Amino acid sequence: MNTFPWLLTMIAVPAVGAAVVAALPRGRDESAKRAALGVSLLVLLLAVLATVAFDAGGERFQLTTSVSWIPDFGVDFALGVDGIALVMLLLIGVLVPVVVLASWRDEPTGHRSMKTFFAWLLLLESLMVGVFAATDVFLFYVFFEAMLVPMYFLIGSFGGPRRQYAAVKFFLYSLVGGLVMLAAVIGLYVVSANELGEGTFAFDALRQVEIDPGVQKLLFLGFFVAFAIKAPLVPFHTWLPDSGAEAPIGGAVLLVGVLDKVGTFGFLRYCLPLFPDASRDLAPYVLTLAVAGILYAALLAMGQSDLKRWVSYTSIAHFGFIALGIFAFTTEAGTGAVLYMVNHGIATGLLFLVVGMLIARGGSRQIGDYGGVAAQAPLLAGAFLVACLAALALPGTNSFVSEFLVLVGSFPTRPVFTVLATVGIILAALYALLVYQRTMHGPPRGVLLEPSPETSAPTAGAGGGATATTLEAPAAAPARLRVRDLSRRELAVAAPMVALIIALGVYPQPLIDLIEPAVAATMSDVGADPAGVSPQAPVEGTD
Repeated sequence: MNTFPWLLTMIAVPAVGAAVVAALPRGRDESAKRAALGVSLLVLLLAVLATVAFDAGGERFQLTTSVSWIPDFGVDFALGVDGIALVMLLLIGVLVPVVVLASWRDEPTGHRSMKTFFAWLLLLESLMVGVFAATDVFLFYVFFEAMLVPMYFLIGSFGGPRRQYAAVKFFLYSLVGGLVMLAAVIGLYVVSANELGEGTFAFDALRQVEIDPGVQKLLFLGFFVAFAIKAPLVPFHTWLPDSGAEAPIGGAVLLVGVLDKVGTFGFLRYCLPLFPDASRDLAPYVLTLAVAGILYAALLAMGQSDLKRWVSYTSIAHFGFIALGIFAFTTEAGTGAVLYMVNHGIATGLLFLVVGMLIARGGSRQIGDYGGVAAQAPLLAGAFLVACLAALALPGTNSFVSEFLVLVGSFPTRPVFTVLATVGIILAALYALLVYQRTMHGPPRGVLLEPSPETSAPTAGAGGGATATTLEAPAAAPARLRVRDLSRRELAVAAPMVALIIALGVYPQPLIDLIEPAVAATMSDVGADPAGVSPQAPVEGTD
């Protein structure tokens, strides 16, 4: 039995690293960058070693650590992972070093130093590990709320022109959802006290509590609202386009790639096992929101003129597929949904990173300001193409396997919702390929044209998200500005992400082997049989 505290170490290392980076003297930004990269790589190594120590065929929760924290209220600092949480820790381990390297030379907006940026980034990594590793509901809530603080400062201090508005909107939406969940957490504690004679927040103990179906629905809704905002599901999504557009590129990658997954993770970890009756009864309503999100967000993505808002709307559409897989109540669809969570983080992470590289060259977020980039920067265009193909789930990319499992697993129990969701595949091809064609091919436009003295104007900067003043092409044929291709640092950022997209598209079995047993246990909790059909919830179209 492995007794090394892997999870506690993964939480402590970046937290200590954040304190060290923050304590560095002013002007030591280069040291801060190197320290942040070293710490994030150490966390990745710990995540890999924890995966090696994890037995996919063993107990449901492994690598456990539990220390009494607030004994009077039955609160423990309890950590443990199943296959679902473990793959999310691997995702964190991969994305944070990539974000650190991608932010290496970016100059932040405002008066904050890069030292502060990397300190917040490492603190965020520590809290993200904690939220996925917590097996005490109250501890989960603490991490869930604490994550808001570093992300608020990353957006508000280092983001684009409307960063303060976006940061406040992100914080308020998440805080309101968290307060609703807090009421449900307290209610769950009271119910456990009535049933067990002593209140508890331990996940395993709460799974054994028999809760009245009516009370289940109220508690389910308390958790669901918080998770639906975090995910986000339509109509709780309106904070994400603003936050994604104004966040610095590194912050946007973690916001959409990891933080938003806390919502869909919460559905699987808490809503389904703790409130099975309510989950089955309310599933049609959740599925309606999921399919509406797939179609609505895809249509909005097609109409976007801002590159970062475009990526944000594509993510909302993908979260609809994840929610569909979760609430179809089949092991196959649920496995696809969890795999989608990982693959979406990688594919959308690359998409945001390449968009950031493009903005750094052109100084504008507007899609219409770009054209003909592929002729001058083929490596940049190639990375963008791979990211777009993964976004539309082309066979051979990682997202295809996830989407296929979700749709195949959902059809037996939710045929109507599944058929409607497939329309989103067509829309995804349109919103991905149209933007790629407009920016990478055709004649150069806008900021990629050499301006005449009469039309030139100062830019607002090429950093985290500021939009530059567009340069109108002169009447005479203008000279083309030279767009540099990916630097060695940028290649080091993009290459691992491209490799993962292809590798997991060709051979996803190692992740599936980790995920499937945990999903099967979750579906058993919610009352689904091996075929995925709950006896209390008939298949659509049957009596």
